[in-house]
Amino acid sequence: MKKQFFFGAGIGVLIACLVIAGVLNAGRFLSRQTRTSLKPLQVVDSSGALGLQNAFVQVARMVKPSVVQITTEKVITQRYWDPFGDLDEFFDNFFWGTPRRRQPPRTFQRKQQGLGSGFIIDEQGHILTNNHVIDGVDKILVKLLDEDKKYEAKIVGTDPKTDLALIKVDFRRKINPVIIGNSDSIEVGEWVIAIGNPMGLEETVTVGVVSAKGRSGFGITQYEDFIQTDAAINPGNSGGPLVNIRGEVIGINTFIVSPYAAQNIGFAIPINIARRVFTQLKEHGKVSRGFLGVMLQPLTEDLAESFGLKDTSGALVAEVLKDTPAEKGGIQAGDVILELNGKPIKDIKDLQLKVADTRVGEPVTLTIWREKKKIQLTIRTGEAPEEPIASRSSVMEKTWRGTKVSEITPELKQKFQLSVDKGVVVIEVIPDSPAEEADLTPGTVIRRIGNFNISSLADYQKATSSVKKSESVILWVTQSDRNRFISLKGEK
Repeated sequence: MKKQFFFGAGIGVLIACLVIAGVLNAGRFLSRQTRTSLKPLQVVDSSGALGLQNAFVQVARMVKPSVVQITTEKVITQRYWDPFGDLDEFFDNFFWGTPRRRQPPRTFQRKQQGLGSGFIIDEQGHILTNNHVIDGVDKILVKLLDEDKKYEAKIVGTDPKTDLALIKVDFRRKINPVIIGNSDSIEVGEWVIAIGNPMGLEETVTVGVVSAKGRSGFGITQYEDFIQTDAAINPGNSGGPLVNIRGEVIGINTFIVSPYAAQNIGFAIPINIARRVFTQLKEHGKVSRGFLGVMLQPLTEDLAESFGLKDTSGALVAEVLKDTPAEKGGIQAGDVILELNGKPIKDIKDLQLKVADTRVGEPVTLTIWREKKKIQLTIRTGEAPEEPIASRSSVMEKTWRGTKVSEITPELKQKFQLSVDKGVVVIEVIPDSPAEEADLTPGTVIRRIGNFNISSLADYQKATSSVKKSESVILWVTQSDRNRFISLKGEK
């Protein structure tokens, strides 16, 4: 019985081994067949994708040593109220009926840090960046991407109207400035590369294309002519270079559309604008621009037809400001400016850029459309004022409770970066007035007074005249893009 058992078990083991051996041999055979049927992977590229990749690598290697990280420091003072002081006041009122004078807010200071980028523009250590990167700070520290040392920079000059700034560092070592390109010659669809320090991540390189040219209307700066790109730009990229496939700087990365609203929509200041600003900041510490002294409005199809024009090219003069080159040179309200020095004017923005680009005191020839015929005027430009000049009819000359207000003009909207179009904007606050006590500041938009909605100066005048001089009134205002109610005390 035992012999039969062992004999049967041995036969079973032998069969199992034969089956396993057959499976393994079949697997080897299939493996050989599969290997012989597959062709080796071939990389086919002589000058295409690999050539483009090498171009990106070379541009990054060439430009990165000229890009700097900018760190800023600013000491800010913050106010707070002591909650225990308010509690003492409550108990005094409750038990003794003797209200105490409210204690003034206490203050403390803290250091606020900022981050941005810039690039070396010459061998003397001048660096171009955005004005908003260094505006109002106490200290500017610059770090090259190939060393850990931080150098303190000084401000040479700023130009808020283009959001550009020039700073200088004594590096005491050999530095490599960037190569400047020509932003006027770029085309939509060209490759571009952004280099900078987004979110503090040094030496970050992103790639995209020129999405559009001549973008404006954002209210970021007074003179807008942005390059749009889909190369990734994030906080910390501001002031860094946008370069073409040849490694030439063609723009300065400045701002992005909020990532919560859209993706990969960034904007750069054309380098041709920055070049002119750099030259004046380096030589004079400020930028002087040509100035006519006119209030303009877009030329619509209906207006163009009524003026006898074939299209909407040009800029319509809505008002001529007093004691300006335009008034002295004979420009009148209702004139349509068609050309400047023989160059056609496309729209308001085009005229503003061309006038600003003229030298102060330089005579310019304007082609004007007046009474359905062309005339030419020669005007010697003045120097553009630091602050925008408001229209005579847009300002409320009389102050009310310490405020002077104006209509929301395009110039004031740009100056204060307003996000609303309806209301009146505060342009001046009188010291020690109810307005100052209520924290009204220039740039505050008043949108409601009591039960009166405010859309114009006429609404404002009607509302203020209906409020008794001695009584307090509730205002609904917009400050720094936030809506809030404030109580404005009456005058004694």
